[in-house]
Amino acid sequence: MKRTLFILSCISLALASCGGNDTSKTNEENSTATTPSTTATAPTTATGPALPGEKLIAKADCIGCHNKTQKVIGPSYVDIAAKYPSNDANIALLADKIIKGGKGVWGEIPMTPHASMSQDDAKEMAKYILSLKN
Repeated sequence: MKRTLFILSCISLALASCGGNDTSKTNEENSTATTPSTTATAPTTATGPALPGEKLIAKADCIGCHNKTQKVIGPSYVDIAAKYPSNDANIALLADKIIKGGKGVWGEIPMTPHASMSQDDAKEMAKYILSLKN
């Protein structure tokens, strides 16, 4: 069982690292930038500008294990926001988990560490995640 989980984790990390986020992000930015100017009736408040934490998440490998609304390998961002109140202590706690990784809070599959990430970037990501509380 442990071997199967390890193999699945390796495969998902490999898929996440192969991503190709730069091209898809560029296409997304181009389409977002042209949409409001081409259609005068398009609602501008539906999506709004991306927050700094949201941009950092899009550039990182988070998408391989997390989704905004659905559990993938790890919990969804909405589930994390529901579990932790948005305060400085929880932002620091989650930022540390992003940088150091973790295991056991959401199951047995460990979260990979992101040791090269700065504390400030990790805090911005945590602030964004906690802002999704319903």
